[in-house]
Amino acid sequence: MKMKFNITMILGLILLCSSACKKFLTHDNPSGVTDEEWWKTESHAYSALGSIYAGVPAGSSGRNVMFWSGLSDEAVCRGDFRGNYDIYTRGLQNPTWDVAEWIWRDDYIDVRRACRFLENVDKCFMDDQLRTRMKYEARALRAFYHMEIMLFFGDIPIVTKSVTPLENHLKRDPAEKVYEFILSELKACAENLPKEYDSDETWRISAGACNALIVRLALFFHHYDVARDAAAKIIGTGVYKLHRSEKAGVNSYAELFSYTGELNKERIFFKANGCDNAWTTFAPYGIGGETYVSPTAQVVDNFETKQGKTPAELGADSVAVYRKDPNYKNNRDPRLAVSVLYPGQSYLDANYILSPFDNSTNNTDKIGVQKSTATGYWIRKYLDPRDRQGRGGSLDFMYIRYSEILLSYAEAVIELGNWQDPLIIQYLNDVRTRAGMPVVDQQRYNSAATLRQLVRRERQAELAFEGQRYFDIRRWGLVKQVMNGQVFGATNPETGVAVKVQDRSYIDRDYLWPIPEKEMLSNPEMTQNPGY
Repeated sequence: MKMKFNITMILGLILLCSSACKKFLTHDNPSGVTDEEWWKTESHAYSALGSIYAGVPAGSSGRNVMFWSGLSDEAVCRGDFRGNYDIYTRGLQNPTWDVAEWIWRDDYIDVRRACRFLENVDKCFMDDQLRTRMKYEARALRAFYHMEIMLFFGDIPIVTKSVTPLENHLKRDPAEKVYEFILSELKACAENLPKEYDSDETWRISAGACNALIVRLALFFHHYDVARDAAAKIIGTGVYKLHRSEKAGVNSYAELFSYTGELNKERIFFKANGCDNAWTTFAPYGIGGETYVSPTAQVVDNFETKQGKTPAELGADSVAVYRKDPNYKNNRDPRLAVSVLYPGQSYLDANYILSPFDNSTNNTDKIGVQKSTATGYWIRKYLDPRDRQGRGGSLDFMYIRYSEILLSYAEAVIELGNWQDPLIIQYLNDVRTRAGMPVVDQQRYNSAATLRQLVRRERQAELAFEGQRYFDIRRWGLVKQVMNGQVFGATNPETGVAVKVQDRSYIDRDYLWPIPEKEMLSNPEMTQNPGY
């Protein structure tokens, strides 16, 4: 008889293949560790809770959040062994799409782990106050995993108990109902989790992280009052602040994404070691790296000049100049050079010049060469020279940063019609000046429409390649506009011609991902998203 796979089978049977240290997650294996044997001590509780954190997204590994840039207009993904993200941009995804299957499966595994923890942790002999805190951590993580699945798939089953393999007829709950469940859980957890943890546990989900997730959730559903209030709570705690280097002359924004600035007060929710393999994911091959995600011309064009205007706003002549030399006379937003490596730039070694348009046979950085850039640009964010020798390291990935909260507050208030709120300009200026950009020109940005445009541009400049652009263009209603047609990369400085990377296609169906085929085949109550 063929084995069927659905949510419950995934949640109940996949774990039978896990290593011995994770056998406590299921009681379906008669030869494994039983509940009676496992749930006894505080140590057991810590181990079980730690397994729930396994699904917290990393940047260049695990959930591959930085790869989500390739689902948007800011990057192109290559390297199918890390997931075939590229077929989505051409409208070729179907119910067997590996990326959708992985996220559906992995998130529901983590949901089951959270349910198992909540059902059994009371059996452990441990401090009651610690146990209570752990329960809120598990609930918050369970809510987060539901949120991630819903943002991709829409209507999904709400799972609040560790269903058995026989309970395999789970119906999809409407997205609005899932939203209310997630919101309720995150609010309760935010009220009961610590504002801060000791230095060795800062990676745990906190009250601030719960509110930050609420901000993202509410913005996606256009519940701007909820987003504003959650953002205001984070800002009001005084726990977080924009990172500013203590060293004179050091670019504070650049330091954020290096080992030097890793321990900062800006990170709200992060994955320890979440960019440990950034060097073999983004770095140029010619300097010992590998490249699987490459920036597009769109993300480069988005960065302003230091005078506060984009090249497009300066005119066609300026566009031509800055496309040939993206950081012409060092006159672009400093975040460009932190986020992107571009043709003609020297990197790490003055004698090493990035030359993607050099067609020499021995040029391993040539566009299209295996493990090289697909566009002529490279992601620089999270590349630290200390990882070069070992081709990897232990750099953390910041899933949510404080600067995002400031920008989200500004956006929510604008959309609520209160565009004259002085906090909008204050927070925008905080983010911009930290990066080395001028304050907002209030004579120019003097309406809801112009401020909206600025906030959207600022979000991409500040958060480039951090995984939020895909959700932003969907919730702003721009996705069909920016995800159809030709995609261009860098401009050849010799010819002035930009490299054409691919043609993209996006239709209404693509707003939601396909429910995995294995789930559809095994669960008679499961329904497919339209168009699949």
